[in-house]
Amino acid sequence: MKLKEYLEQGKTYIIAEMSGNHGGSLEKALEIVRAAAEAGADCLKTQTYTADTLTIPARTEPFLLRSGLWDREYLYDLYEKAYTPWDWMPKIKEEAERLGMDFLSTPFDETAVEFLEGIGEEFYKIASFELVDIPLIREVARTGRPIIMSCGMGSEAEIREAVDTVFATGNHDLVLLKCCSAYPTDYQAMHLSTITDMRDQFGVPVGLSDHSEGTTADVAAVALGAAVIEKHFCISREDNTVDSAFSLSKEEFAQMVADVRNTEKALGKNLPNKGVFYGPAPEEAQSYSLRRSLFAVKDIAKGEEFTKENVRSIRPSGGLHPRYLMQLTGDGKGSAMRAARDIPFGTALAREDVAGELKG
Repeated sequence: MKLKEYLEQGKTYIIAEMSGNHGGSLEKALEIVRAAAEAGADCLKTQTYTADTLTIPARTEPFLLRSGLWDREYLYDLYEKAYTPWDWMPKIKEEAERLGMDFLSTPFDETAVEFLEGIGEEFYKIASFELVDIPLIREVARTGRPIIMSCGMGSEAEIREAVDTVFATGNHDLVLLKCCSAYPTDYQAMHLSTITDMRDQFGVPVGLSDHSEGTTADVAAVALGAAVIEKHFCISREDNTVDSAFSLSKEEFAQMVADVRNTEKALGKNLPNKGVFYGPAPEEAQSYSLRRSLFAVKDIAKGEEFTKENVRSIRPSGGLHPRYLMQLTGDGKGSAMRAARDIPFGTALAREDVAGELKG
């Protein structure tokens, strides 16, 4: 499983969420798996539910959506349209693993946990809406397998209760995901700075489950230390599947992966001391030779005073440090020092060129 390996290495783990973007076609589902692998995903995720395990076929007001992407859809109808048939899961899992990805799924009830255990699921995802389903969380935690848990809509107290439920089973393999459960999510609703606070508050790795359009939030989250990025994936938003409006295409996902990996390099996440480094870096060697130093900018005769007219701090390096300029010239506050020998124009000044002792 790449997840544990990446957490130990400090490498961002990137999940491609298929959700209902298969549009009811196994062929399209497997196409998504292959496209996600080509785009650089570390993991392919599905959701294991049926309409009946999530809700009931009621046609009353509480079951009718009144805004957003799924306005005027009844919950049961939406979930019937979006669900992934369970008999597809072994095929999807096999294809994902054949292509070098982990396979992850979100169970929504105990029957889904039992089913996923039966096909060899190695770790689990808890969805934001199930953050308050303490019995389900306990059931998943008791498998002893690692858990990635989204925290959309969750108050600090609700997240704490869910975390404590996992820990109470003896399972401490937990990753939390900052999430906003609005589809799509506006940037001002994301509150990404909470990522660092969650890591401090709960003492576990924290990542981002991102429902915003584009990839800006994902790169920002990695800069804040996100250990996991989860993003919905589709072949094309023109497919008009249930989640395609806030999903990334193969090309967009590949660009996100590249941006995340470049952000990791820029942060120095794979370097000692958590990437904290004060220069010069080896890559700066050529530039280092162009730093300022003191040069004779006129011919200076032996015994002549140094002045701002005959000595300047200029590029390149090689001469005395610029800190000595005030000592050499007196800077109007004292006697100037004198040349110990003739110094031609363009000479990098050295201590031997100065009559007397430089301080410092």
